[in-house]
Amino acid sequence: MQKIGFDNQKYLQLQTERIRQRVEQFGGKLYLEFGGKLFDDYHASRVLPGFQPDSKMRMLLELKDQAELVIAISADDIEKNKRRGDLGITYDMDVLRLIDAFREFGLYVGSVVMTKFHGQHAAETFQHKLEAMGIRVYRHYPIDDYPSNIPLIVSEEGFGRNDYIETTRPVVVITAPGPGSGKMATCLSQLYQEHRRGIRAGYAKYETFPIWNLPLKHPVNLAYEAATVDLDDVNMIDPFHLEAYGETTVNYNRDIEIFPVLEAMFQTIYGQCPYKSPTDMGVNMAGCAIVDDEVCREASRQEIIRRYFDTACEVKRGNVAPAQLHKMEVLMRAQGLEPDMRRTVPAAREVARRTGEPAMAIELCDGKIITGKTSGLMGASCAAMLNALKYLAGIADQVDLIAPMVLAPIQHLKVEHLGNRNPRLHTDEMLIALSMCAVTNPTADLAMEQLSKLKDAEVHSTVILSQVDENVFKKLGAHVTYEPVYERQKLYHK
Repeated sequence: MQKIGFDNQKYLQLQTERIRQRVEQFGGKLYLEFGGKLFDDYHASRVLPGFQPDSKMRMLLELKDQAELVIAISADDIEKNKRRGDLGITYDMDVLRLIDAFREFGLYVGSVVMTKFHGQHAAETFQHKLEAMGIRVYRHYPIDDYPSNIPLIVSEEGFGRNDYIETTRPVVVITAPGPGSGKMATCLSQLYQEHRRGIRAGYAKYETFPIWNLPLKHPVNLAYEAATVDLDDVNMIDPFHLEAYGETTVNYNRDIEIFPVLEAMFQTIYGQCPYKSPTDMGVNMAGCAIVDDEVCREASRQEIIRRYFDTACEVKRGNVAPAQLHKMEVLMRAQGLEPDMRRTVPAAREVARRTGEPAMAIELCDGKIITGKTSGLMGASCAAMLNALKYLAGIADQVDLIAPMVLAPIQHLKVEHLGNRNPRLHTDEMLIALSMCAVTNPTADLAMEQLSKLKDAEVHSTVILSQVDENVFKKLGAHVTYEPVYERQKLYHK
């Protein structure tokens, strides 16, 4: 069983109360910038064991009748076909995915705002597509010297040029497919527009990480740095909060750097700023729901190691600069971490050393480590998964779960008809074969029933996994890493 370090129910209660208090503070209208992922926050669930990936969504459901969502997307990102790294889909397609998901939860999506719009053809096409679906679309425009030229920004030629987003509910959640979409600028533009119309509205920020009331070098906060190494985010002591209250809190560089500008904007719009620090703007209560600090520390150390392997592999693929890996190495050293402190790493490496072939190790939730090696029939991923299912079901290792008469036609299809040179099965093909055998073989059926127990398992491969194998493990809820080594020395890898 996974050790629990976070009280999710307490978190939902505290978070909902804090947001309601902030709504009341501003007289009944609040623009709430939502950072991070709303309903699939797996990073938070890994570093705060007990945190549910859909916690933010469940919290919003407590405010369902009061809240509406506005999705911000940069017109530049639409033009560039920017993609989400975790899902592999473009930001514009993710907007559609988000709208569908929010509606399935019963939440009201009021509109989409395209930020930084300056006539991009792809953005205009996307707007027509949304409007044909009955979705309202607004445009916000670039402002010269943003965010430093405050007199221009807070004027008719700045925020005044933007479309006014019509909203009907007291809590307006501004969310986006990813960072850099213009969420904060959208909130501030709306404050200006509401003020012009005689409506008093407020702004707050809901960002889970870094956690403001944990120490600067706490592993949970360092894991956030590891997760955002590509954004150059750095955790810092909030100097404004320290000066105003004599209290040490943690924020990150972008919010600290922008706060003087935000303060000046508030003063220009309202005559005074309601906040004395970036920390004041936040409503995050995650730190108050940690019930076992050491469990969260260890989970975060493991997340840093996982992020290290992710970055090393992205460097190997040529997708990121080596400087990002150097930053990860600094974070690892700061916590005294080594790659083999991930228990599956030395186990997989030992099998690979002994066999001279790619290998995999899986650490199950009871701490048992299962390994798999490469064979003529199956890759190491298939072997390790089958071995793990046998262990979980109490099936002897020598028992064959998949009949040769099922394997042979699949391999024939792959090589003779689909043009594959390698007859070894991928994990999805192995699972299909196993499910076929389960129809007539009770032992295979018993093994199939164990798949749900791979959730939260730790998986490590000595070579870069195929996208197919990685996706299967992730769909099962396992945490996957691999060495920055290709199985074959080629230039093109599927």
